[in-house]
Amino acid sequence: MKVLSINAGSSTLKYRLFEMPEAKVLMKGAIERIGLPGSNLVISVGDKKIKKEYEIKNHAEAVKHLLEELLNEGIVSSLDEIEAVGHRIVHGGSFYSNSVVLNEEVLSKIESINDLAPLHNPANVIGVRAFMEAIPNALEVGCFDTAFHQTMDEEEFLYSIPYELYEKYGIRKYGFHGMSHKYITLKMEEILGKDSVNLIICHIGNGASVTAVKDSKSIDTSMGFTPNAGVMMGSRSGVIDYSLIPYLMKKANLSLEEVDNILNKKSGLEGLTGMSDLRDLDEGFANNDKVIIRGINMYTKRIAEYIAKYYIELDGNVDAICFTAGVGENDSMIRSEVIKRVNALGIKLDEKVNEKTVTRKGLEGVISSKDSKVKVYVLATDEEQMIARDTYDLAK
Repeated sequence: MKVLSINAGSSTLKYRLFEMPEAKVLMKGAIERIGLPGSNLVISVGDKKIKKEYEIKNHAEAVKHLLEELLNEGIVSSLDEIEAVGHRIVHGGSFYSNSVVLNEEVLSKIESINDLAPLHNPANVIGVRAFMEAIPNALEVGCFDTAFHQTMDEEEFLYSIPYELYEKYGIRKYGFHGMSHKYITLKMEEILGKDSVNLIICHIGNGASVTAVKDSKSIDTSMGFTPNAGVMMGSRSGVIDYSLIPYLMKKANLSLEEVDNILNKKSGLEGLTGMSDLRDLDEGFANNDKVIIRGINMYTKRIAEYIAKYYIELDGNVDAICFTAGVGENDSMIRSEVIKRVNALGIKLDEKVNEKTVTRKGLEGVISSKDSKVKVYVLATDEEQMIARDTYDLAK
């Protein structure tokens, strides 16, 4: 069965065409700068890479160009060959704890919580409707970034604010990166040969979240009502004292939108060091740049704090700590600095193995030392494959 996996952002649309159930990638690519100058489409088929520039005004046009190129390049001879399309939907609110078949009733529910993800959910829905129109015989499936975390107890997801604000407005911790955390959980079940696993998963990219998994279910996660909560990130602040928001608005004469922009796009490593690319930061760290060292120390400490917190929540019964996503998979320095901060828990790395473990070179696996109390893994995540797997399960 051919399954198209769609991961739409506010101005991007990533895609992969899989042959399922073997998860063979037939095609992959992305459309970037949707609604912006210089929009372009890239498709890779084996060693062949095609790049074309278009004026792409919205996600509906992006879908149209993608499907045209699939036909033009002979990747499919008919769109009817695509039997199912899986869509990453950023926010499912409290409605959805699993991936679901999409119809107008579901899309209406998703639209009813657009305020929870205003940059992403509307674009997601536009893309879904465009695919529904273009490939009417395909099954459309929604895979929610928040779904994996719906197993959290109220005591974990509620904030200490009036309960009626949760009841009326849905203000609670939702958590994100769910497709990635789910993928790593299933992967660790396979690796360990267990039906259920206890994990601490560190999804560390430009955005970052740490999740505690007990019996293969999320019991707590660092991101909250929005993806800006939790650990310090590339350009996001992570946890702050909320009172600084009105203080900064008054002192600096800034609007709420301007402060929100600072906290989302100009904070974290970017705000503290002037850069968020870990390759540049690694170089500065190695060269003893005091500003960068301070930033890296704060960054790795915040991640380590969540590892320690979740180690306690799991009562020390942890099968593995897993690093994944761009930084977690490929930056040995960050992993080393994080784990050094939890040495008191008896967790240690084999630094030589850690140094050479880079998933973009095809190397993953255990990086902890033999005497480490908990094994530490580096694993490549694959959100698009997770979307395809969930979609296939509902389509077969």
